[in-house]
Amino acid sequence: MLMPGDVVEVDLGMPAGSEAGLRRPAVVVTAGRVLRGGPSVVQVVPLTRTLRPSGAEVIIEADGDNGLKVRSSAQCQHVRSVATSRIRARTGNVGPAVLSEVCEVLALLLDV
Repeated sequence: MLMPGDVVEVDLGMPAGSEAGLRRPAVVVTAGRVLRGGPSVVQVVPLTRTLRPSGAEVIIEADGDNGLKVRSSAQCQHVRSVATSRIRARTGNVGPAVLSEVCEVLALLLDV
């Protein structure tokens, strides 16, 4: 079962314009109470190795808990819903501190 903060390998398909796409890691940001219901669609924030100075992105250091191999940036501006069938593997979890940071940026972007 997926948990909030899980790092997953997801196939986002072919990108259009500046969208995040292709197969890449992403952080699951769907609420735990929703995930417990076994949804067929979840919300994810794609990760990139390209680090940019942006208020819409959160830097995540690679470590044994999250399974990332390199320092990455959570692209909160690219949050999206994906079918769980697009998820290929779970590699780890970013932990509550990083997940909280990602959620704060999402709240700012979405004005909620």
